Amino acid sequence: MGKIAFVFPGQGAQAVGMGRDAYESSEAARDIYDRADEALGFSISKLSFEGPEEQLRQTANTQPALLATSVALLEAFKSQGVRPDYVAGHSLGEYSALVAAGVLAFEDAIRLVRARGQFMEQAVPSGKGAMAAVLGADREPLAALCADITSTAGLVELANVNCPGQIVVSGSAEGVAEVVARGKEAGAKRVIPLEVSGPFHSSLMQPAADALSSELAKVNFGEASVPVVANVHAKPVTSGEELRKLLVDQVVSPVQWEDTVKWLISEGVDTFYEIGSGTVLAGLIKKVDKSVQVVAVNTSAAAAGAVAQ
Repeated sequence: MGKIAFVFPGQGAQAVGMGRDAYESSEAARDIYDRADEALGFSISKLSFEGPEEQLRQTANTQPALLATSVALLEAFKSQGVRPDYVAGHSLGEYSALVAAGVLAFEDAIRLVRARGQFMEQAVPSGKGAMAAVLGADREPLAALCADITSTAGLVELANVNCPGQIVVSGSAEGVAEVVARGKEAGAKRVIPLEVSGPFHSSLMQPAADALSSELAKVNFGEASVPVVANVHAKPVTSGEELRKLLVDQVVSPVQWEDTVKWLISEGVDTFYEIGSGTVLAGLIKKVDKSVQVVAVNTSAAAAGAVAQ
């Protein structure tokens, strides 16, 4: 029997209506949403279930909404008795992983991601930053192209190394536009500008990292009950203090998702449970290794019966 990893999605996985069925059918899930609303002082549950979509898409709303959905589905799923050997989350999803591992209390986590979203929105003036998905390029030539563009046109860096053939770049509007124009030089088949509110996971996010560091200092971080494979370096961490520091670094560092999945598989993980809205991570994991099993826990029905065979 292989090992199990619980993985949690990040921004981009949100959808109006997410979590509603879990809220209606699971007392454990309903409790999480009620606690989320109380901790934030407004109804993130209503926004998740009913929208409007433009409001849900705002980073400061998206982040707590996704965290609440992931943790609500996790609580509903716990009745199945499945226990992970490792946890990991993509960007924002790392906070859900920290709740799952007992590092952060849920109320602390949801207030932190609300603040994180606000800091990220405020870090760079609107229109000054951008992101783009680069399809078909390897990371080394793309990193070299980004370095060349940064020295001539404007800062641009690798932001998410998601899976073979899919890397997201982030930085100044001018730098990202140059990657769109010159992506073929790095072997890209396509470069797709993304609709985002800022240049996430780039060094332009340093003001957000600094502000977040102050908020993180106010919160208790426990030791992880299972190793958390961190975005920044794709290695397992159990130290609460190290995980606190890594959350600051994460804001300005690329998400090493491909390496995270590869490391987990190298440690014997053959079953991934993606817990939260959508199936974004399932697609990325399968592009790393088709042979592993990925089970989506994204509805109350899935939470009630999503045990790998």
